[in-house]
Amino acid sequence: MKIVVCLKIAPDPEDLEIGSDGSVSTTHAEWTIGGFDLPALETGVRLAEMHGGKVIALSVGPPDINQSKIRKDILSRGAEELVLVVDESLRDASTAETARVLTAAIQKMGDVQLVLFGEGSADLYFQQTGVQVGERLGWVSLNAVRDVRLKAEGTLQVQRVLEQEIQVIEVPLPAALSVTSDICEPRLASMREILRASKKPVLEWSLADVGIESLAPSVEILAVKAPPRTARKAILLDGSVEEAVRLLVSHLKKEGVL
Repeated sequence: MKIVVCLKIAPDPEDLEIGSDGSVSTTHAEWTIGGFDLPALETGVRLAEMHGGKVIALSVGPPDINQSKIRKDILSRGAEELVLVVDESLRDASTAETARVLTAAIQKMGDVQLVLFGEGSADLYFQQTGVQVGERLGWVSLNAVRDVRLKAEGTLQVQRVLEQEIQVIEVPLPAALSVTSDICEPRLASMREILRASKKPVLEWSLADVGIESLAPSVEILAVKAPPRTARKAILLDGSVEEAVRLLVSHLKKEGVL
């Protein structure tokens, strides 16, 4: 089974710089794999280990995503191959254009049975790309997936977390699934896997390589601003648990929270 795991490589949220006016800058942020995508990669690798197959990691974005550290991080986590579609026009691409490029890359690979996504991207968390890729491919497309198991050849058993229930359904392959962050615990790469990673193939494709001449102009995203900082009240509640709870409730009522 050929499994493609789509990863969003973006500036590390922990490296964001907040200006005095609340502006958010990523100028000095390192680029890294989105934390929501690591469980998807682990899910694909586990399926391949249990049932046989190959895991290909796929990412699209500006030239910043093709960095040695990022490539090694992805490939040391179990993917056998990495494909990057690189173009400066993808820097601020919308979810629709990102899905278009991912779909073209998946079709170029051929014979893909399963595509996995994280529940959302690390930067804007729109939660749209996975379902859009599934629709473009004409495959079964599901989000909120908490468990994936191969039931029989060509069939998966999928568990989804809905608002008031857990849904268990059988899904025919090929399929595109967006998994939740608690589907599994991503592995830590061993030294052996880190050394092996440098020998695994990395392909860099252009938009032309996947059959796309150009992208539509990026939708302008309003500048993101951090909320204003508020001084802490520094109220310490002493006494027993019962007394502390009564004092807490009293303070919350005074503040109009309750």
